[in-house]
Amino acid sequence: MSYELIALLMFSSMMLLLLTGKRVFGAIGFVAAAAALLLWGDGGSEMAFSAAMKLMKWYPLLTLPMFVFMGYMLSESGLAEDLYKMFHVWMGPLPGGLAIGTIGLMVVISAMNGLSVAGMAIGASIALPELLRRGYDKIMVTGVIQAGSSLGILIPPSVVLVLYGMIARQPVGQLWLAGAIPGLLMASLFVLYIVVRCRLQPQLGPPLAEAERLQVSRREKLLLLRAGLAPLFIFFAMTGLFLLGYTSLVESSAVGAAAAMLMALVKRRLNRQVLEETLRKTLAISCMFMWIILAALCFGAVFDGLGAVRAIETFFVDSLHLGPWQILIMMQLSFIIMGMFLDDTAMLVIVAPLYIPLVGALGFDLVWYGVLYTITCQIAYMTPPFGYNLFLMRAMAPPEVSLRDIYVSVTPFVLVMVLTLILVMVFPQLALWLPQLHYGG
Repeated sequence: MSYELIALLMFSSMMLLLLTGKRVFGAIGFVAAAAALLLWGDGGSEMAFSAAMKLMKWYPLLTLPMFVFMGYMLSESGLAEDLYKMFHVWMGPLPGGLAIGTIGLMVVISAMNGLSVAGMAIGASIALPELLRRGYDKIMVTGVIQAGSSLGILIPPSVVLVLYGMIARQPVGQLWLAGAIPGLLMASLFVLYIVVRCRLQPQLGPPLAEAERLQVSRREKLLLLRAGLAPLFIFFAMTGLFLLGYTSLVESSAVGAAAAMLMALVKRRLNRQVLEETLRKTLAISCMFMWIILAALCFGAVFDGLGAVRAIETFFVDSLHLGPWQILIMMQLSFIIMGMFLDDTAMLVIVAPLYIPLVGALGFDLVWYGVLYTITCQIAYMTPPFGYNLFLMRAMAPPEVSLRDIYVSVTPFVLVMVLTLILVMVFPQLALWLPQLHYGG
């Protein structure tokens, strides 16, 4: 059997196991281990051990539990609810103002979280009931929360970019900076869409009633701004010190986790129940990611040994005579299709052994490609029929929001994401300018 056929058999076997509903790490790891033993006998057993040692010795992996802890501490201690009250009072008088404030909340949550799941939980539990009570259109606000929560995997400190950095062997600091401008650009385009839509159809996002606005004095509005000090403190303590060169990547994640815990303590929200729930969720998410990365490293080692990457490159370039940009667009489309069935981590570990070396061989910047991958994951998260965010919203939304409403709500925001993806592809400096400015070269 040729090596190309073995690689194809491995890939198809893995996809078949994933379609049966098995755990992602179990499906990937089983195919990798079975192929290694069949190809190299007893010596193949060393591959899984080597992958485990590589994982345990990768120092930046320590950032993963720290960032997850920080996000859940923010959610469980109620700091996010205080922040939403601030946006509610200040943005409420504008048409669609509460929806704009929700996007603002999601940007701040993303800058302290790195995961879309926590952003979705905060948005669905805090913002959605309030928006519906104020008479906002349920379809529009459902889309707002799904789109806003997706920013968590692009705006630093993104956990997805940390995982990409490990698998692609790229500096996480550069990936974070590369995601900042595209993330803020996407958030700005979301806000622009809400403003235009609510100007044309004011009934979709009515402003707060004048009587209700008068109930809040100027002094109270100014005092509510204090809610923004906690996120500002956490963000500067974590990202600011890192960019200024005072802390390393791992140290900055530890500072961020400690700052979130300190703010919860200052607000008198830190108790045994909050700490226990935060630690439990952090442990569950971190272990899940570690198992998936371990399986991906083992799978990638077998693929490298087969020379599958070189075979795929030869097939695209020599057999199909495709240019670099045509191949890149095909890869992005495949991500969107896979995203209908898989989450972002599963997509990354499945195609990383194939795509990342190929992208480098085609002459593209791997830091820039990391941003493209992440934006495409955001699109895939919200693409029917099985987009990850769609089902998260269905699980968290009130009964009056149907699955059809959720499917319809994401259409304009997916188009905005596609526009952002095209802009970053056409203008790579949107992603590369900030890393080049900070690191030089």
